[in-house]
Amino acid sequence: MAAGQAPGNPLPAVRTYPPVEHPVVVIGPQYLAQYPVELGVSTKLWTLGENDFKVSDINGTLIFQVKSKLLSLHDRRFLKDAAGNTLVNLRQKIRTMHRRWEAFRGESKEEKDLLFTAKKSKLFQFKTELDIFLANNKGEVPDFKVKGGYGESSCSILVGDSNTMLAQMHRLHSLTTMILDTDSFGVTVYPNVDYAFIVALVVILDEINADRSGED
Repeated sequence: MAAGQAPGNPLPAVRTYPPVEHPVVVIGPQYLAQYPVELGVSTKLWTLGENDFKVSDINGTLIFQVKSKLLSLHDRRFLKDAAGNTLVNLRQKIRTMHRRWEAFRGESKEEKDLLFTAKKSKLFQFKTELDIFLANNKGEVPDFKVKGGYGESSCSILVGDSNTMLAQMHRLHSLTTMILDTDSFGVTVYPNVDYAFIVALVVILDEINADRSGED
């Protein structure tokens, strides 16, 4: 044993996350945790007319699933819980300058059930950045921002124009994902942040990055 080395295996350093000042609830308070939530997101790259996601915790337990209808008139994604209940439906708004998605509660399309909208920050950008506006925000300053793009391996989700971090995601590469033709990434959601909301943002980010014409 080298001089000065403690016996036994060294313990890994524990990363601490500064808590957000106020709990961030968009989809529901039942999706808040007092500790960091680690999620794994996997998506089959190509299936007939659908692009399905599975979201699991670190034990591999299914937490959410995303069902997609790509051949319908409007691209729509349905974020469901493990039992198959629809929490949110995500809908791409057609004919807008900046690519824009809207999130509605359940399977509704009614304006009163709008939860938030997400759009690209700039018309032309090399790294995907999104501005997220809650339904009651009629101003110019977004409530949340996504910086970086998962196509660039990692990105962060922040409160508005601040440096307050809500979540981070990073792309996972392995031989298994290549053989199975899947795409996988990990998401760390900070304490007191609605992790269903974060997953909805991840789905939108994935869709925008997958759209190869992405200049609009």
